[in-house]
Amino acid sequence: MSSTELAVIAPEEKPKVSTGGTSGVKSFLSGGFGGMCLVAAGHPLDLLKVRMQTSTQYKSTMDCFRKTLAESGIRGMYRGMAAPLVGATPVFAICFWGYDQGQKIMRYAYNLSPTDKLSTNQILFAGGFSAIPTTAVMAPMERIKCTLQVGAANSTGVAYKGPADAAMGIIRTAGFRSLFKGTCATLLRDVPGSVAYFGAYELIKKKLTSQSAGQGAISPLAIVTAGGLAGMANWAVAIPPDVLKSRLQTSPEGKYTGVRQVFVEMMRVEGPGALFRGIGPAMLRAFPANAACFLGVELSLQFMNSVW
Repeated sequence: MSSTELAVIAPEEKPKVSTGGTSGVKSFLSGGFGGMCLVAAGHPLDLLKVRMQTSTQYKSTMDCFRKTLAESGIRGMYRGMAAPLVGATPVFAICFWGYDQGQKIMRYAYNLSPTDKLSTNQILFAGGFSAIPTTAVMAPMERIKCTLQVGAANSTGVAYKGPADAAMGIIRTAGFRSLFKGTCATLLRDVPGSVAYFGAYELIKKKLTSQSAGQGAISPLAIVTAGGLAGMANWAVAIPPDVLKSRLQTSPEGKYTGVRQVFVEMMRVEGPGALFRGIGPAMLRAFPANAACFLGVELSLQFMNSVW
């Protein structure tokens, strides 16, 4: 190149960074363990929530508790637990894997490194994204769980022996597609609920520890507090669509064409207050159950990080 020529050098393009972060396998496994912790801690109050949502015979949470206890004893408080316990592992595994993938999508889209902190909006997107893959597994599990819980409460005469028996009974009665009854209602509940869930957890934990998830030592007290409050934030948003979902999934086949018809009939017959039926046991359950869930997730993740 002669001295009279100008060398034009194009500016270097900033390379895309690796999405890195937590391994998808670790997110999957830790989420599954957290789900098992959640079910063990919160099932009795979940049972009360579903019974109050699908029946008008209970005056309050305590009234529902007394009647359930008188009818079925302590073991009755854990009726239908096998379905969510078996389902909790894949459901929460997929949920936390989905949350991890949502974060990676944001890191890739905004060219962030694994050590860069996500903005609030990016965390909220990742939370909402987690509900999409989760619903495919959650909907049939919720259908079976609600069928077991309400079948016993309403004395319908359908005495299912357990989740497998309930699933076969549903398929025999209305076909395989009936297992996915309420899928749209589940998605309607879980997308905004997951936005509130993960958003509240990350923001509260950050305030309590001044650290983002997965970075450094985290106080168990901060995890429990943030997890419990995140669960309450989730149900504050999700309880109305959850009522609609429970009504739809436990209704006789053919009664409703979809969640919209459930909503219209509920407003006409019972009024807006019916959308918050069961909020008492849902909130009572939310704190201990989700505190146990996030504690299980964080501790199992720390353990896995220490061994591989």
